[in-house]
Amino acid sequence: MMSALWIAACSLLLLSSSSGVEGIGVNYGMIANNLPSPDKVIALYRSRNITDVRLFHPNTTVLAALQGSGLGVVLGTLNEDLARLASDASFAASWVQSYVQPFAGAVRFRYVAAGNEVIPGDLAAYVLPAMRNLESALHAAGIAGVPVTTAVSTSVLGSSYPPSQGAFSEAALPTVGPIASFLASRSTPLLVNVYPYFAYAADPSSVQLDYALLEPASAAAVTDGGVAYTNMFDAIVDAVHAALDRVAGAQGQEGVEVVVSETGWPSGGGGAGASVGNAAAYVNNVVRHVGSGRGTPRRPGKALEAFIFAMFNENEKPEGVEQHFGLFQPDMTEVYHVDFTAAGSSS
Repeated sequence: MMSALWIAACSLLLLSSSSGVEGIGVNYGMIANNLPSPDKVIALYRSRNITDVRLFHPNTTVLAALQGSGLGVVLGTLNEDLARLASDASFAASWVQSYVQPFAGAVRFRYVAAGNEVIPGDLAAYVLPAMRNLESALHAAGIAGVPVTTAVSTSVLGSSYPPSQGAFSEAALPTVGPIASFLASRSTPLLVNVYPYFAYAADPSSVQLDYALLEPASAAAVTDGGVAYTNMFDAIVDAVHAALDRVAGAQGQEGVEVVVSETGWPSGGGGAGASVGNAAAYVNNVVRHVGSGRGTPRRPGKALEAFIFAMFNENEKPEGVEQHFGLFQPDMTEVYHVDFTAAGSSS
């Protein structure tokens, strides 16, 4: 039963990671035609004690609004730019000159992420060469302190249950293995998108809702080598940890850490378990869990960093639950309340 659950989770999840210094960020998605201006959005981030923002692609208006905000920024590249970034060092240099260099003095860049969820797939082979060219361009521009990484979904896993048996799939390993080596040599985390919701929605009769929601009263649903997993979030993150440790050990390197680059729960849209109450419970539980600094069973006491998906409901996403992951409506009213001060202990 849990095996089927994990297959569903792996095929549908997105991004996780751990740096231990920031806490909770929120993805700033912009697939909508009715969002507030970037200056208002950044002011909203600050007013809610959100410390970090993830941008899926560069936007100079947003970057200008971020100047002087103090927010940590994860800046992604467009997937369609990966081929040129990989093959043309001058294009990577121009990308850095356009989107990082002019803002580097006033924007606190955390990471540059080359692509989002393209491994495995047709664009996968471009990711590591793009990462190398972006790193070289950043160094040439005198911005050596911004690490380069990539964001993956949990579809990179071929095995994820129990968590200690996490391993990359045959399709993903030829790409992820060298990327893990690159990241390990630079002590840079891998960004991973993590969505317990989709595993629950795929089989709600078999998956305990409180386990998926990180409810504190949930009975342990998974025991793995004497370790009890009381929530699916930790189990997914540790399956990725195990896969990375397996690759690193084979190469004689230390393991790569994980940053959860996306996680969330829909407040509507008709999917199983998609409700305002469940979304509020999940996101607040993630904020408290990450903010506790307890880490995961595989990384006890090692604070984890996570980014909630997403700031707004986005009306140009596919109809259904995809339009209902926002914490806020486009008019900046809350869909539900999230107490981001609960993450303060991990900052």
